[in-house]
Amino acid sequence: KNAFNEAPEVKTYGGENQVKIITKFLIDSKDGNSDNIAEEKLFEGLKPLLPANITFEKFINDYRKSSQKVGPTIADDIKMAAVWATIFALLGIFFYILVRFRNWRFGLGAVVSLTHDAFFVIGIFSLLYPFMPFSLEINQAFIAAILTVIGYSVNDTVIIFDRIREYMNMGKKGTVAQVYNEAMNSTLSRTFNTSMSTLVVLIAIFIFGGEVIRGFTFALLIGIAVGTYSSIFVATPIVYDTRKEKKIVEEVIPSNKEYKGSKKSLK
Repeated sequence: KNAFNEAPEVKTYGGENQVKIITKFLIDSKDGNSDNIAEEKLFEGLKPLLPANITFEKFINDYRKSSQKVGPTIADDIKMAAVWATIFALLGIFFYILVRFRNWRFGLGAVVSLTHDAFFVIGIFSLLYPFMPFSLEINQAFIAAILTVIGYSVNDTVIIFDRIREYMNMGKKGTVAQVYNEAMNSTLSRTFNTSMSTLVVLIAIFIFGGEVIRGFTFALLIGIAVGTYSSIFVATPIVYDTRKEKKIVEEVIPSNKEYKGSKKSLK
């Protein structure tokens, strides 16, 4: 155990003869030789598992693949970079939706849906981190995965919103709830076909792509699955529930001509 009274964390990384070891030993030390000391301790701990007569130099050159030190300052920088990158992405998407649909409710629905997707992926990573045989670290690759999921999910959301606006402008007969439901149903086949074809590719990458990108691919698999249902069951219901006049739910949507002259009652 180290100075924090914690045993190092050891995970199989790749083949059975390859492991990833994480330790807090000398993590706060400002000694320039702290890395060498940590590697010597690592060598001492692994020596019984190595072939006989292995020297420290041979261990470093032939058996240690790589090593890096991530201190609290660097970890905080990565965390803040992830937070700000996500916030700016969500704000940008909100204003894009606002300009495109000229209705803040669509922007709100999209942002809430995407925030849900991001937190869902983070939660799954946190829950499964101790159990998965591959790395689930919160690093730059994870940040890239979150932003990719946000971009993918908003594409599905915009397609549904476009269909809702199209049906409303056409003067579809029925209550507002019925028109929203019909618009979502008309996009289901496209949404699921796109998501399934993407998931097939990601599963292949996850299985055959190697350990380096397995955590990144795992985040995308979760995010695309979650993003598919959130566009339907989170984004659109929020747009519907934030309508000012609920009475219109029980009324019949007028024809296109009447709709254009009665915008106030349909806000």
